[in-house]
Amino acid sequence: MKKTIWLMCFITLCATVLLFANKHITVYKPIQQAVDSLVVLKSKNSLQVYANKKLLKTYSCGIGSNRNGKKQYQGDNRTPEGKYYITTRSDKSIYYKNLHINYPNTLDRKRCKAKGLNPGGDIKIHGYADQNGNTNYRNIKFSETWGCIGVTNAEMDELYKWVKDGAVIVLKG
Repeated sequence: MKKTIWLMCFITLCATVLLFANKHITVYKPIQQAVDSLVVLKSKNSLQVYANKKLLKTYSCGIGSNRNGKKQYQGDNRTPEGKYYITTRSDKSIYYKNLHINYPNTLDRKRCKAKGLNPGGDIKIHGYADQNGNTNYRNIKFSETWGCIGVTNAEMDELYKWVKDGAVIVLKG
């Protein structure tokens, strides 16, 4: 009887090890150099951070609540798609800190003008705050924005420190 119990425990242990052997373990590694480009993969809710074409880090991020397609006009709750630039930064923001993205660019303005629409603007990478200004941690995987890219406040601190003004940001569907 004891041998059977030990055998069952051993089989359970082996099955557990095999089940979890292929899972990735994420280790927090801080960025330690200037960031010159970013890539947002909207379909994966991820923000990739690069320096000299080398991937430094990937964050989970929130995007616009209207997930499909690129931003069409102000108020559509979509995150833009295309190539843009980080133009300014602010630590005086309702959404904690932010990095401003130069949406709308010339093409966005032309497209909207032809359709008689307002392209909107004020698209940023930002941390979070609730209606009372509380900037506690939020689960970004399940968060949505009005079209911006949202990260945790700790992640925003890191991005704010290392992303250069003029950095390229490519937003993909």
